[in-house]
Amino acid sequence: MADIKFSGFTTGATTANTLIVGYDSVANTNDQYTLAQVATGLKEHLVESFIVAASDEATALTTGVKATFRMPYAFTVTAVRGSLTTAGTGVNLVTVDINEGGSTILGDKITFTATETTSTTAVAQPTITDASLADDAQMTIEIDQIDSGGVSAGLKVTLIGYQT
Repeated sequence: MADIKFSGFTTGATTANTLIVGYDSVANTNDQYTLAQVATGLKEHLVESFIVAASDEATALTTGVKATFRMPYAFTVTAVRGSLTTAGTGVNLVTVDINEGGSTILGDKITFTATETTSTTAVAQPTITDASLADDAQMTIEIDQIDSGGVSAGLKVTLIGYQT
C-alpha cells in the first residue's frame, strides 16, 4: 500500500463516478468531495519553501538587485521571511523586496529590526499582494535599504507556499 501514489489512485476516476466522503467538523456533517477538491486541499497542506542567498556571508550589504532566478513551477506564496548572518545597526531598517517579472509581490516589504538577524521578529511583518507566481517567472530579490550602520551581511530570503 505504501507504493500507491495519489495520482495512481485517481487514474481512470471521473468526477461523475468518484466522490470521497469527509467529515465537516464545523457543520457536524459528512460531506462528499470530488477528486479535484481533495487534490486542491492536499496541495495547500504540502508546504515547501525556496531559500535564496542574496549576498555572501561577510560583505556588508548594498542596495539593488542581488539575486535572479526562475520559478521551477507555478507556486502560491503563503509567507515570506528573511535572515541575516550579521545584524544591522542604526535607525534604518534593512528592507528587502521580492519581484516577479519586475513587479513586487509584497505590500509591506521584508524588514529587519536593528540587532536582529531574522525578519520574523520585525514590528511590521511583510504582506503578500501577489501570491500566484507563474511557472518559469523571473524572480528577483532586491535590497531597497541597508542599515544606517552599514554592517548587515549574509542575506537569505525564504518563499513559503505550495505548488499550484
